[in-house]
Amino acid sequence: MPTSQKERSSRRRATPSRGPLVAGPGSSVLHRSLIVAVVLALLTAVAGLVAYLTRDEPASTAERGAVPETRQSAPPAPAPVKAPKGGQVAAPVKTTDPVVFAKAVAKVLWSYDTRRLSQPEHVAGLKRWMTAEKKYADWASVADLVPDPVLWSRMGDQAQYATAVIGEGHFPQAFKTALAGDPGAITDAYIYAVTVTGRQSIAWTGSEKGTGAEARSSTLAVQCRPDQACRLAAVLPATAP
Repeated sequence: MPTSQKERSSRRRATPSRGPLVAGPGSSVLHRSLIVAVVLALLTAVAGLVAYLTRDEPASTAERGAVPETRQSAPPAPAPVKAPKGGQVAAPVKTTDPVVFAKAVAKVLWSYDTRRLSQPEHVAGLKRWMTAEKKYADWASVADLVPDPVLWSRMGDQAQYATAVIGEGHFPQAFKTALAGDPGAITDAYIYAVTVTGRQSIAWTGSEKGTGAEARSSTLAVQCRPDQACRLAAVLPATAP
């Protein structure tokens, strides 16, 4: 089993320190409150979101989906560290369609390649997808999905990488219902809730080879102002149907 999968259970129980990846608790809670105040004006029926946002501590990492069906486990002893060979995170797509953008950004969020990118390079690539409006940008919710530099290095020892295939994207039913009841509610921030489903495949080609796969789903807060390309505002803590 790859390193990130072995530590998944422990990361669910407690949020590890991520250094510069995660904003301070006050900043994270403030940003998340501002963003979701906008989204929840339309998405009030999503169970658990209000309770989540009223917590004092910042959000912990919550990776959704089934436990990977691993066909072969990687050995616990790491191989010698190898420097990444160079690469880049895909550039943001230019679209004004919230669903099209959400599907594209989900593919990027569920993909990584420790063989070709360092952890800071991967982070820098993800930041390009974020909205420039700091009032609505919850970077911490995205950073929670990224392995910290130490874990990334250990994954790199095994040449671990992940690819994603996107199934579909849609506006959650609660979002559509609320928007139909108050169409003008979105015209301030133009933030849409979009749920995306797909499948993530993981492989490692270090001292031993192995693969794994799991179903993934996320609800994303996507900002699409009129006549402007969409950008990511946040990854919401619960997946809305």
